[in-house]
Formats: sequence, structure tokens, C-alpha cells
Amino acid sequence: MFYPAKTITLKNGQTATLRVPDPARDAAPLAQYLKDVAGESPFVLAYPEERNFTPEKEEAFLRAVLDSPNDLMLVCEVDGRIAGNCHLNFFGMKKVAHRASVAIALYKEFWGLGIGTALFEQMIAAARERGIMQLELEYIDGNDRGRALYEKMGFRHIGSHPNAIRQQDGSLVDLCMMIKEL
Repeated sequence: MFYPAKTITLKNGQTATLRVPDPARDAAPLAQYLKDVAGESPFVLAYPEERNFTPEKEEAFLRAVLDSPNDLMLVCEVDGRIAGNCHLNFFGMKKVAHRASVAIALYKEFWGLGIGTALFEQMIAAARERGIMQLELEYIDGNDRGRALYEKMGFRHIGSHPNAIRQQDGSLVDLCMMIKEL
């Protein structure tokens, strides 16, 4: 899905570009980014060893996302490096076409600079433009930074899936669900 690139100024004065990924250029860096981010936080749904995408597989995935009328992915680029990404998935079937889900991740070093807010603003704008009435997301219980961002962006907690996440130490935590009505 096409989306025009936007330049933003971060809280530290740096500039960043929000844009759709370029499969040929971004496949290898995104494959590494997904693995790295999974290792930086216990609040990502996959472990680093599960993120074994080759650049070729990631390129094919990116091409499919870009060709899909039901997906919008944006990356945030800072100084030529991917700092984070988000993915908006529009539900395609008629009964649920008024809904979309959103997911976001950032390298830890870029937390607190306004990137998450900027990415959410773009996702919300794209959802409104499409006529979406409800955005949805899930997060792992205990992700207080993420929850604060989601609440700031207007999402509200609607429930939890008990014991949905099993950590490496064997402990079980809830998967929390939030929505934002547009």
C-alpha cells in the first residue's frame, strides 16, 4: 500500500523519515532489526532465535505487504538506519472490515524520542482515511511503557487473555487487549 514519506523532528533534535519499506534496500536490515528487537525486550512476541528470516524471505514478505490492499507497513529511518517499524492490518472480510490491528516496535536506543507517537499518528490517519471505526492491539502484561503510549494515543484496555504468554523461565503472563474507536 502506498503512503507518502514524512520527515519528523525527534525530541533530541535529529530528523527521521517515516516511509514504506523498500524491499530491495530494507530486507536485510529489517531481518536483523526483527531479531535484535526480539532480544532487547521481553515484550516482543518472539525470541531472537525464532527470528531467522533470511533477507530473501524478508524481501518476499515486504513485497507481499506492499502489494496488499489490506496492509500498511512503515519504517522509521534515522541517519540511514532503521529505528523502528509499525504494521497496520485492515481486516478484509465484510463483517470485520470496520476494524484493523496495529503493531509497533522500536530499537531500545530510540525509545522516548517521539517515534512511537509519530508512527501511531500515521497509522491512525491511514485508518481514518480508510473508514476504519476501530483499531486494535495486543501487548504483553507488564509492558508499562507500551501501555502508556497506547493510552496516550487514545487506546483503552478491554480485556486480557490469561496466561497467553509463556516466558523462557516458564512463568505465564497475560496478553492484554486494547482498542481505539475512531
